[in-house]
Amino acid sequence: MKPSRIVALAATSILCLPVLALADTPAASTSGWSGSGELGLANATGNTKSLNVDAKFKLGYEDDTWKDAFFLDANRAKSNVKTPVVENGTVVGTTNTYQTTANHFDVGGSVGYKFNPRSYLIGAARYDHDDFAPNRWQQVASIGFGYILFKNVRSELSFEAGPGYKRYQPQTYIVVDTSVTPPTSAVVKPPVQDEAIGRGLVNYKLALTDSASLQETFLAEVGSENKYYQNDIGVAVAMTRTLALKVAYENRYNSNIVPGTKHLDSLFTTNLVYSFGGSK
Repeated sequence: MKPSRIVALAATSILCLPVLALADTPAASTSGWSGSGELGLANATGNTKSLNVDAKFKLGYEDDTWKDAFFLDANRAKSNVKTPVVENGTVVGTTNTYQTTANHFDVGGSVGYKFNPRSYLIGAARYDHDDFAPNRWQQVASIGFGYILFKNVRSELSFEAGPGYKRYQPQTYIVVDTSVTPPTSAVVKPPVQDEAIGRGLVNYKLALTDSASLQETFLAEVGSENKYYQNDIGVAVAMTRTLALKVAYENRYNSNIVPGTKHLDSLFTTNLVYSFGGSK
């Protein structure tokens, strides 16, 4: 999927929803701490063996002056993987080994100072680590301006934009030289990259019904060497005042990749959500 398609998906799902026709009446103000925790687990044994754990934690604080948010996301998977058995340089068969097939976590936060109920100054930072993505880790810090386009009892749409700085470590990869006999291989570890970026964030929330809600977040970190886009969309259905079931779909795109990796990583999850404080 090209980055333009990811941008189009985010823009279409946000801007083409009928809630834009709703009157922009102020919602009841919230003050203090609020947050949520998510957990999804899949475990298989027997003829096949696999384990997948997905966990998310969000914490926010808001009053008349401050608008702060912190998060931690983690996903880890292990499963049976067929690996070749090589004898004297020849593949003679395969064997099943229990290996880690996904290991990703993302932690960060932002601190916002409100000029008025709609606009605020924002400072944000995040750290992303992934053993299988084009970049093993990414460190990002930025400062910018945020604006709440509309906020009412059913929906909210806000934007953030500003300059930032990014450091990242491209993934180690193997280069095979087939021009010689027998072929030789070498491990290549690219140097750490750093660059100035422009950061943009769009956050959209919608109450579909009294018990179902939709939330979408689109993040763009654009530099001269690498352009990173992430789109998260999810629908949660409340079972009680604090518990809900959530289905979510996440896409992460890097424009600059190393051999053996792909531009796009996607993750589909079904999690149990516990919310506390504030308004859900």
